[in-house]
Amino acid sequence: MPTIRTANRFDAAAIARVYVETWRDAYAGILPDQGLLSMSERRQTAMWRRAVAVDMVKVAIDRQAGVIGFGSCGPTREGDLPYGGEIFTLYVMPDFQNCGIGKRLLASLFGALLKHGIESAVIWVLAENPARFFYQAMGGRWAAVREEPMWGEAVPQRAYAWSNLRQAIAPSFG
Repeated sequence: MPTIRTANRFDAAAIARVYVETWRDAYAGILPDQGLLSMSERRQTAMWRRAVAVDMVKVAIDRQAGVIGFGSCGPTREGDLPYGGEIFTLYVMPDFQNCGIGKRLLASLFGALLKHGIESAVIWVLAENPARFFYQAMGGRWAAVREEPMWGEAVPQRAYAWSNLRQAIAPSFG
């Protein structure tokens, strides 16, 4: 079973690899192909090196494959919603999906938010992302919609939210 731990700067390249690969897999046909193909592991490595220093970032590590998933969170960036925290990212490599890793990463992110006194959280997902059903299964409630520009297109997104992270962890992740 993979281990979940707090990421460090040495994980940035592996996180970038997972990020680019999962975006290309999950969003093919949803986001413009040109944008997905233009993604750069080098640029993402630099971004994740900075993010690991600022945000709460967790990684899922497989003994043989290395980093196979990650998630990040922190205080909410959306001031219009009544949730203190936000799950910024949660990605698991396709070969390791549907094995409970996403569930464990999400629980770890909720725990990190709780340790920082943040009791509620939201995550924004692409409206067409099949992973939205995962967040519903984990107790997330549809809370809002918006459109965000991505590679020249307005992309619909949905917010799923948890009003009480302690309650969310107990029944959903026990």
